[in-house]
Amino acid sequence: MVTLGKYGAWSLFWRVTPKRARQIEDLGYGAIWLGGSVADLGPVRAALEATSKVVVGTSITNIFGSDPRAVGREFAELNADYPGRVALGLGIGHQEKLPGREVKPLTLMAEYLDVLDTEHVPEDQRFIAALGPKMLRLAADRTAGTLPYLAPAENTGNARSIVGDDTLVIPEHKVVLEGDRSSALARARSYIHRYWEMPNYVQNLKKYGFADADFADGGSDRLLDAVVASGTVGDIVAKLEQHFVAGANHVAIQVIESRPEKWDEEIQLYFGQGIIPNVDDGSPDELLDTFAAIITASK
Repeated sequence: MVTLGKYGAWSLFWRVTPKRARQIEDLGYGAIWLGGSVADLGPVRAALEATSKVVVGTSITNIFGSDPRAVGREFAELNADYPGRVALGLGIGHQEKLPGREVKPLTLMAEYLDVLDTEHVPEDQRFIAALGPKMLRLAADRTAGTLPYLAPAENTGNARSIVGDDTLVIPEHKVVLEGDRSSALARARSYIHRYWEMPNYVQNLKKYGFADADFADGGSDRLLDAVVASGTVGDIVAKLEQHFVAGANHVAIQVIESRPEKWDEEIQLYFGQGIIPNVDDGSPDELLDTFAAIITASK
């Protein structure tokens, strides 16, 4: 069993340097969630080694890009070294990136969990990034909970109604700390537009009243308001609180920084060339400053 606290810090795994991991822990966050389809648990170990109590989890380990036996063995080693501080978030990635391959996500996830069972990965330390009802039920039956990504508070309520009271619901939510509304929307749009090319997110959001027109030109204002908290620190905390009202146990906060082009460069380096970007360029740490402002305002 992992103890997560109210808020977690979500960031692409190469952005969580040992120094940043220590700083996030010192701020009082209960968990650090490593995004970017973590293929092995090396980045988890690096963050754990740099900290003393915070939970470190993957969000996600892509089941198409990882060997469940190897992941299970790595998990066992980490859990022995850092008991109760490791969370394994699993996901299926994006099927549209697997042309010509027949994919049965529910079956594949169940088979992956079967292997993790043989490797003795505890159910109460594993999670599924589930959006649809069948995957949510699988999460409730065989894991500690679900990690919904890019979804409004209404989705949190829907997930809670499906998984029941005994399963953790841990949504991710993006934030832009920017008081000028037009600037905040522009920053959110420049970062988030890439997700509208991924059918699973679009289909899920359409369940909550969004139409094709909302996904044009980077996303309508109404759509961005639903999935990105922006404005003052108080505005952001109030938006995040909606998830708790809807049934969340913990919310993973992802900061959209003011230089989304830097994110694009990092993505191109890592996913295009397999190079881990150097994120320490000496500039002010906007990511950490935003995490600090939110956790302080929420106390």
